[in-house]
Amino acid sequence: MKGGENMLKTYVCTVAGVIFSAIAYALGGWDESVITLLIFMSIDFITGLVVGGVFHKSGKTETGALESRAGWKGLCKKCCVLLLVVVANRLDMQMGSTYIRDAVCIAFMVNELISIIENIGLMGVPIPAIIMKSIEVLKKKGSE
Repeated sequence: MKGGENMLKTYVCTVAGVIFSAIAYALGGWDESVITLLIFMSIDFITGLVVGGVFHKSGKTETGALESRAGWKGLCKKCCVLLLVVVANRLDMQMGSTYIRDAVCIAFMVNELISIIENIGLMGVPIPAIIMKSIEVLKKKGSE
C-alpha cells in the first residue's frame, strides 16, 4: 500500500512541476516583476472579498455584498492580465528585449495597487502618503 502512495505522490508532484514550469516559461520566468504582480493580484482579490463579504461596500454588486458572479469576473480579468504578460513576453522574445514585459507588469501592478487602495479605503483604513507617492513613481516608470 505504501508503494502506491509514493508513486501517486511522485506523479502528482511531477505533473504539478511540469505545469508550473510551463506557466513560468510562458510568463518569462519567476522574476520580481511577475512575483510582485501576482502578489498584488492576490491582495486585491482578498481585499475585494473582504470589502464585499464583511463590509458590504463593494461597487461591483448592486447590494455591495459579496457575489460569486463578480468574483468570477474578477478572476477572469486577472487571468487575462496574465495572458497579456505572456503576449508581452513573446514580443520581447521576438525583438530580443526585456522591457515590454516589464512595462506591462509595472502597468498592471499600478492598476492592482490602485484597486487595493480603493478596497482598503472602503474599509475605512487611512492610506499612508508614501503609498500614494509610490503609485506615482510606478506610473512614471511604467510610462517610460
